[in-house]
Amino acid sequence: MHAGPPYPHFDIEGHWEFILIGLSRFQAEYGIAAITVTTHGAAGALLDGSGTLAAPVLDYEYTGPDTLAADYNTLRPPFSETGSPRLSMGLNLGAQLHFQFATDPSLKDRVAAIVTYPQFWGYRLTGVLATDVTSLGCHTDLWNPYKGQFSSLPETLGLADKTAPARKPGDLLGPITAEIALRTGLPAATPVYCGIHDSNASLLPHLTAQEPPFSVVSTGTWVIAMAVGGKPVTLDPALDTLVNVNAFGDPVPSARFMGGREHDLALGESIVAASDADIAHILHARVMLLPALASDSGPFAGAQSRWIGGEPPLGTGRRTAAMGLYLALVTARCLALVGHQGPIIIEGPFAQNRTFLSMLGVATSSPIVPMGSATGTSQGAAQLIKGQSGPKSGYDAWPPPSDERRTLMQDYAAVWASETSRHVGR
Repeated sequence: MHAGPPYPHFDIEGHWEFILIGLSRFQAEYGIAAITVTTHGAAGALLDGSGTLAAPVLDYEYTGPDTLAADYNTLRPPFSETGSPRLSMGLNLGAQLHFQFATDPSLKDRVAAIVTYPQFWGYRLTGVLATDVTSLGCHTDLWNPYKGQFSSLPETLGLADKTAPARKPGDLLGPITAEIALRTGLPAATPVYCGIHDSNASLLPHLTAQEPPFSVVSTGTWVIAMAVGGKPVTLDPALDTLVNVNAFGDPVPSARFMGGREHDLALGESIVAASDADIAHILHARVMLLPALASDSGPFAGAQSRWIGGEPPLGTGRRTAAMGLYLALVTARCLALVGHQGPIIIEGPFAQNRTFLSMLGVATSSPIVPMGSATGTSQGAAQLIKGQSGPKSGYDAWPPPSDERRTLMQDYAAVWASETSRHVGR
């Protein structure tokens, strides 16, 4: 990451060199049959007529777009059109674009094409311009998930003719360029697929393997709860609910919070595993963290965290236990907001957190299915390649706690909900 100027932005050429070296090594050692790309959302790239960057790729945690929030808010489409909540910083890609063009009057003349971030790398590999529906449907304000087409915003911003065509993640972009083949040793006909937003990559294998209703919780820096075939609900953008768009172009009610960020803020670098005794102590003493450590987003946005029952010291299993319970209860709240029904599949690092898994099962009264691999995003991206299949259904559910532990967790969850309601005011 570069601090600037003109704003914090990604080290694109450093990333590109890393990608090319990786492709060369994988080709030499294993052979590569096809390429697909998955990245985080809330990012895009502005290309000039020669295909190079017309401006750096902005870091979505940069606060610059907030300085123009009042102007942008008059331009953006309503939630009813986009399913996209109004977020701070650059978390709405539309707000990024508005900021970039408003602060650099010459930029619009220099930009020939706008691509979403996974497709930027696809373009570097193939020379083919595209956006994809999952990245456009990731709270960008640029997509109408109900009609499966661009929202009114690109036209409002005067960018409709510059935004690359929207494609499905599994569409074939084309073969790699001759230059890439020469540089990496890959066969010249190596196909590159369009690419996908990371949380939707985690969702994809389960869409092809599970019968609805079910939910997938993708965990990492963001915890994204996605309900498939759940109860009808009215989404509230003030609670950071939104509509994601899956790999088939269908809308998916979703809610999210920065669970991984909160985990790291609470525990620091000295993480000690929670023992059964640690968990029991926290439950009996009702030591709990109220939301929110990362207060810019999530169902409790705007609230400032506090401990009740005493704050466990850093570097202790009791603090780890309390944090696992907290993350499960916020996740349960997210799932309720999107109408969750059925089993809950956990992707990513929280699938290894037994306190989280047990409390989430108790709080939602649902079977919890942790995925053993931490590479659900990679697996989903690989499944875009034609002929690849997802995992088989019939996953192993996490064992429920003992009756005594379940009762303790139920009581703890009830107290947490009551205290949180008083603390947050909703």
